[in-house]
Amino acid sequence: MDAAYRAAFDKVLTRTDPERIHHTAFRAIRAAGPVTGRLRQPGSTVRAMGLEFSGLLGLAAGFDKQGIGIDALAGLGFAFVEIGTITGRPQPGNPKPRLARLPADRAIVNRMGFNNDGAEVVAQRLAERARRRGPAEERRGRAERNHESRPRAVLGLNIGKSKVVAEEDAIADYEFSTGLLAPYADYLVVNVSSPNTPGLRDLQAVEKLEPLLVAVRRRADETAGRHVPLLVKIAPDLDDDDVRAVADLATAQRLDGIVATNTTIGREGLTSSTAQVEAAGGGGLSGAPLRERANEVLTLLRGRVGEQLTLIGVGGITTVDDAWERLDAGADLLQGYSAFIYEGPLWARRMNRALAEERRSQ
Repeated sequence: MDAAYRAAFDKVLTRTDPERIHHTAFRAIRAAGPVTGRLRQPGSTVRAMGLEFSGLLGLAAGFDKQGIGIDALAGLGFAFVEIGTITGRPQPGNPKPRLARLPADRAIVNRMGFNNDGAEVVAQRLAERARRRGPAEERRGRAERNHESRPRAVLGLNIGKSKVVAEEDAIADYEFSTGLLAPYADYLVVNVSSPNTPGLRDLQAVEKLEPLLVAVRRRADETAGRHVPLLVKIAPDLDDDDVRAVADLATAQRLDGIVATNTTIGREGLTSSTAQVEAAGGGGLSGAPLRERANEVLTLLRGRVGEQLTLIGVGGITTVDDAWERLDAGADLLQGYSAFIYEGPLWARRMNRALAEERRSQ
């Protein structure tokens, strides 16, 4: 099926509007959810941040911005699903077209601009999901006692700043989202690294990031009634000194982890022609070209934080070798997005199965 998917992608899907295909494919994934949701997760148990993951590889934020396909995506073999980015206020995102592919580089360019329904609507959706899953959780508990365990996917919620909110009001905006969403999160990610919201990356500066993280931590504790692991997601475009500064801040603030990395605004070393790159336009580049820098950032972070924080490696992971390279650099968990688009619906299941088999053989 993977070979057939790749052939269809290269010959047909690359000629179709990427955002339109995304919505069509996501509808198909959700429609198949009742079937794929009954499949056993293909990985092996991993513990991080006090949580139990059914494998090493999860889905990065950006695919499911609205929280509408969490369980269907988990059914495809992702050990955890991070939804968002969710903003305090609903927003349509940037003008279309805002998504492009660079197939020669196995890369994607997006300038979506945090298009989402807003924290209130997403929180209502998650509350309804929790109500629906109540009886299912009880049945699953009985199944686990009968040794038919299918560990559920861990749910991450990724929050960002509303575009219309001024920088001086950003903390209140993040607090608003946190108050609504933290009760439903297995872990929470503060996104200050997307290149598609004006001024957002300025919040990565330590003097601005510290009060933001303090406020989000406080609000999550107030509303969730439990410790919700808190992480910050950083850009690959930070220089090495800034990466170390964020690592020091995360350690000092006793964050639970760092997600490294988001998309890049760089376009160096691409195979695609200059005309193709220009046609793709501005925005964040993800996929295979990000692998080298994402590995470098991960190595820097692990060298700085020691074993104190969970590091989630994302950016340019396509093959099992890529995954092990990131794990060897210090990642505890992995995420993918672009490879899911290029490699097809069986990619996550195949990756988690192969990683689990290699872990068992070591």
